[in-house]
Amino acid sequence: MRGGSLIVALLIVVGGGAGYFGEKILGSTPSTAALFKSDCVIKGNISIGSGEQIYHVPGQADYDRTIIRPEYGERWFCSEAEARQAGWRKAGR
Repeated sequence: MRGGSLIVALLIVVGGGAGYFGEKILGSTPSTAALFKSDCVIKGNISIGSGEQIYHVPGQADYDRTIIRPEYGERWFCSEAEARQAGWRKAGR
């Protein structure tokens, strides 16, 4: 059972490290926490062509087609005020 215990110990250490480093990368501010909240429905999208940061609210033309990819800096917001404060502008349509 020694090998099994070693594997369990390694999984605990690796899992803890991932949580630690994930927190260091993402931080613990309310705006980064919005990446994971299901009640935050405003989509912060980055334009491929211009790099402009644009947010979409439910009901806008491109809302349903907009996919959020956090690996590219895109994210969710809980309010329009939060999105504007972070430097994003509202989509025109």
